[in-house]
Amino acid sequence: MRSSQKFELNSIATQEKITDSSLLTSEQLAWKIAEAADDKKAGDIVLLQVEEVSYLTDYFVIATGFSSTQLRAISDYIETQLVDCYQKYPIRVEGKTGGSWVVMDYGEVIAHIFLPQEREYYNLEAFWGHAERKEFLSNS
Repeated sequence: MRSSQKFELNSIATQEKITDSSLLTSEQLAWKIAEAADDKKAGDIVLLQVEEVSYLTDYFVIATGFSSTQLRAISDYIETQLVDCYQKYPIRVEGKTGGSWVVMDYGEVIAHIFLPQEREYYNLEAFWGHAERKEFLSNS
């Protein structure tokens, strides 16, 4: 995907103002999660569109946090933003107490927030390499 396409996708996602979570598409939800992670300085944010290759979900949002404290801050902020703006609650959240990988399941989107060594070890991008990859351009 060309840089201009990446920017265009980010611009579309951030310009849309949706307050009713029932009107939020899975792609829009994925971009909102990525934006919230970016607000808390998550690194290397990637969206994988897995709906064509998996029955689990439509999108994975994968991000890196650089400490256990940052992982919790990122996941807390994602949850707060989605509840405050869209009344959208996660189905389940795992790993906040473990401190190396937080998984937030929103049904149609699953967010994975890793410490760098866990992200490299599990390498979800390679495992789901046949999924469409959408790079997120940081606003910072």
